[in-house]
Amino acid sequence: MAWYAFRRHTAYPVSALAEALSNVAFGFIRAYILIALWRVRPSLGGYDVTDAVTFCFLTQALIGPVQIFGGMELSERIRSGAVAVDLHRPVDLQGWWLADDLARAAATLLLRAGPPLLAGALLFPLRTPGPGLLAAFLLSTLLAVLVGFGLRYLGALAVFWVHDDRGLNAVQLVLSMFFSGMIVPLVIFPGALGEVARALPWAALVQVPADVFLGKRTGADLAAALGFQAAWAAALLLAGRALTAAARRKLVIHGG
Repeated sequence: MAWYAFRRHTAYPVSALAEALSNVAFGFIRAYILIALWRVRPSLGGYDVTDAVTFCFLTQALIGPVQIFGGMELSERIRSGAVAVDLHRPVDLQGWWLADDLARAAATLLLRAGPPLLAGALLFPLRTPGPGLLAAFLLSTLLAVLVGFGLRYLGALAVFWVHDDRGLNAVQLVLSMFFSGMIVPLVIFPGALGEVARALPWAALVQVPADVFLGKRTGADLAAALGFQAAWAAALLLAGRALTAAARRKLVIHGG
């Protein structure tokens, strides 16, 4: 299933390039906003201006793999009733969609992550991690994809009960944008708001991988950051399994 999904998501490379160029354009807009902010407040949140600009283009590269925007095709299959076919397949529903999502993330990382980082490096001095930090960053990105899948899978399954996911998707988008660090780094959030934001699962999508890439997490702190992501990934996947069982019972009870 993962190989099939990877082929499907890499079938239109020109479309992926167009999306990457859009990420580049917004990356420059965000970069100049962050540069203006850091000129007024140097070393804000423990970042310097190079960290902030690197964070900007790195997060633009991560938009596709962690799927900040958009939900899952599963939502439409539940709404149309086609999910009954999925449940009859000799494969676990959650495992099927997880394989699809991991392949989608790999495809978007391959096709869309490079242009924002390359464009940023051509005009700005960016941080470049060593081999050890790069390996840790790739592991952190994998965990971020798992957390993102867990959140979106729970949102998709909610359609069994709410029947229309447009409002839920809007709420998920706002939470993902604000609490992941996609708009501004969470390190600049003040006081209790910052502590809460960094403890929520959305922080595992962007802020933690970015901190690993920038070398802000090393040694025991790096292990704690990866453990934070792994814990949220496990919790969300377990919650998804429990909700899958409840959704299956609901569908059978209603005669599906």
